[in-house]
Amino acid sequence: MPPAPLPIRDGLNPTRARLPDDAPVTTAFDFIYHLVSTQRHRHPDDDAAAVRARFARGDVVTVGAVPLTPTTLVRPGQDVWFYRRPAPEPPVPGRLSVLWHDARLVVVDKPHFMATMPRAQHIVQTATVQLRRLLGNDDLVPAHRLDRLTAGVLVFVAAPEFRGAYQSLFARREVRKTYEAIARHDPQLAASTPLTWENHILKVTGEYQARIVDAAANARTVLRQVQPLDAVEQRELSARYGTHQPLARYLLEPHTGKTHQLRVHMNAAGVPILGDSAYPVALDAVAEDFDRPLQLISRSITFVDPVDGERRTFRSQL
Repeated sequence: MPPAPLPIRDGLNPTRARLPDDAPVTTAFDFIYHLVSTQRHRHPDDDAAAVRARFARGDVVTVGAVPLTPTTLVRPGQDVWFYRRPAPEPPVPGRLSVLWHDARLVVVDKPHFMATMPRAQHIVQTATVQLRRLLGNDDLVPAHRLDRLTAGVLVFVAAPEFRGAYQSLFARREVRKTYEAIARHDPQLAASTPLTWENHILKVTGEYQARIVDAAANARTVLRQVQPLDAVEQRELSARYGTHQPLARYLLEPHTGKTHQLRVHMNAAGVPILGDSAYPVALDAVAEDFDRPLQLISRSITFVDPVDGERRTFRSQL
């Protein structure tokens, strides 16, 4: 895909919009105003005047960075680029912590509740935008994705010429990842380690929960270890989450990367992760409690660097 004709601004990529093939010819103003006014998560001040201001600044362009005026006609199938104005977002508790930074990679500890990339109502409060602003590097892109509710190690590529090498590494699953989850202590599971969970996880678009179905296996997780919490951590988490069950730390090694894979596997094993808002019962997003995060951390990532052949391991400090 060719680069966008508008630059990244303040950590945010421009939006590309295409007038549908079956739509009538329309003015650039009407097209952009329709997109803005029908946006589900819209800034309250993003009105008609704000749209006109985009045109006045030259922030609405077509192929070749040709600026459009409000009265320019946009034809079916034509691409237009502009900047969306993010709606207000509640600040995510905690900050990104940089674990490693060189010319090729930036590795961070991502806090709970922070999405990896902008999507839906999570735009500014995302690791990509926050790290670009922190380091002043708009070329940063994630090499992989970490669920919004999961904290821990997240790898970014620092320069465009290295994106293919590192993103392909993760896509080919040539990376060893370990996670730590806290859940009810199950002595039988502890005595069975190492234990492999392998089945078919189905995630339907528009449905919050994923589920296990009877089909060829597409998800594999190895439970490496189960370690009971010490008395201090047990008391702290019991008070915060209102549970009196004995808790343990589960060391997990996913060999595939299905959506909610570890959460689904832990729940299916009878030990749903502490603080999980989806399993076993899906809670309303409004009920999200920043004081009770999902107790799941991406603890480590290990791989052989595709550029220099060096073996790299990054560990979360959370």
